[in-house]
Amino acid sequence: MSSRRLLYLGNGRKLASVARLDERFGSWGLSVERYWAYNGEFPGTLDGYDAIFLSGSPHGAYEDVPFINREHELIRDAAERGIPMLGICFGSQILASALCGRDQVFRRQSCEIGYKDLAVSAAAASDPLAADWRETVRMFVWHNDEVRHDHPDMVVLAASDDCPNQVWRHRTAPAWGIQGHPEVTRAQAPIWFEENRARMEKDGGDVDDFIAHPDEALEAKTMLTRFAEMVLRA
Repeated sequence: MSSRRLLYLGNGRKLASVARLDERFGSWGLSVERYWAYNGEFPGTLDGYDAIFLSGSPHGAYEDVPFINREHELIRDAAERGIPMLGICFGSQILASALCGRDQVFRRQSCEIGYKDLAVSAAAASDPLAADWRETVRMFVWHNDEVRHDHPDMVVLAASDDCPNQVWRHRTAPAWGIQGHPEVTRAQAPIWFEENRARMEKDGGDVDDFIAHPDEALEAKTMLTRFAEMVLRA
């Protein structure tokens, strides 16, 4: 078993999603320790952890909810310790909220949903996780909340036509946020879409079309594997 320990914080109604990203982190060589933050489960200390992953959630990072408040504290503690962090969807939003201020996350007027080719910024070329990306990177996006793009401690790595901050990193802390969902594989996507059909259709998504045309989003997934590789090399 690897000596490099990853703290996996599950912020959803289930500890792990269809994507089973916790298992994939394990298959990439990390020793994964899972805590269901949504259910109030947190480690007593961050001592001994080499990295942290923060999952999605039905909540907003700006909500006054006990587990969200506690996670804010954990993120700030991790940043002070220099522990690398990666967040997806809500995970990205709560990283921004904890490290750059609660006003950095806001409720959008409309949902952005569907597969999109995100414009990759010049900063990505020298980023430890996004350096494999070219001019655009494709992934599925689905969000009603958004992270602002103009905070001085944020380096935007990718943007969509409807959201100027889809992927970002913190200027000084080892923290990265991905608004979209590169973790879902082509095989998993139809299951995930069907599970969330009602919510996605309410948000304006064409679920039948999504199911008919799933995308592996391979290039986007390199950010996940690079995160694991970075932790293993440290």
